[in-house]
Amino acid sequence: MGKEIERKFLVHPRKWSDLGPGLEIRQGYLSASKLSSVRVRTYGDKAYVTIKGSTKDITRDEYEYEIPLNDANEILASLCEHPPIEKTRYRIVFKGHTWEVDEFGGANSGLTVAEVELKDAKETVELPDWVDREVSGDPRYFNSNLSIKPFSTWK
Repeated sequence: MGKEIERKFLVHPRKWSDLGPGLEIRQGYLSASKLSSVRVRTYGDKAYVTIKGSTKDITRDEYEYEIPLNDANEILASLCEHPPIEKTRYRIVFKGHTWEVDEFGGANSGLTVAEVELKDAKETVELPDWVDREVSGDPRYFNSNLSIKPFSTWK
């Protein structure tokens, strides 16, 4: 069984620097509930289907499998909830951890989130100065929820 242990933070817009081109990601959800979510993602020229369990603190079960890119594009177009999640991902190494900074586009434009994966839920991580505040426990920032209630609709 795979485990994902991850903390999520809001990011000061572009305070974290210009890193050049990032990797374009599109993802959509086939199913999203409190118990689990099933998503399809294109990640550059690769595609994946991912099944995630419910989050307990900052940990959840995760299973991910590569699928053909053409299949993923068809699934995104015809079977997933809309709007799809669109984002550009940048990887930043800081103090021994790799941060994934996602600048959202489309219906979630204006939102920038950084995630850092940990080996253990109690592992400490030094925060870069471009991190604003932690939102790990706020379900509004789960990508599965952003596909249902995009950031642009928040009041």
